[in-house]
Amino acid sequence: MGEKTCCVTGHRDVPVGKEQYVEEALRKEVLAAIAAGYTRFISGFADGVDLTFAAIVAAEKKQNSCLQLEAALPYRNRINAKSPLFQELLACCDRVYVQSEKSNRQCYHERNRYMVLSSDRVIAVYDGRSTGGTFYTIRFAQANEKEIRIIEI
Repeated sequence: MGEKTCCVTGHRDVPVGKEQYVEEALRKEVLAAIAAGYTRFISGFADGVDLTFAAIVAAEKKQNSCLQLEAALPYRNRINAKSPLFQELLACCDRVYVQSEKSNRQCYHERNRYMVLSSDRVIAVYDGRSTGGTFYTIRFAQANEKEIRIIEI
């Protein structure tokens, strides 16, 4: 059996007061994925859901050497983000994928497509909006018959 991969999609702006709920729900989904044999986890490393997911996987990696964390960055210069949390989590990654050399209108969508097509399961933290990157990524995952686990906020 090959490597099982899971990625995350979600909003950068988790509603105030929902942060703990989102973190706990993501932890539950990550642990369920690990129990189901997933070993590779991909995060887009955006603020909000992506970094929370990456932090959970990074913590689990300390206890389980089989786990891999991958950062999927939309463009090369994103690697220089000033956030200390971003840099700390990036240092925990086994792989960094860069979609585009320069930022452009499509690089985020292309990065999201890469994550979905590379994954067997997609965890989505979703507030029901019918626009934006999370909505698009969920629809793309559905069209590609990926397993989707939705955390509603």
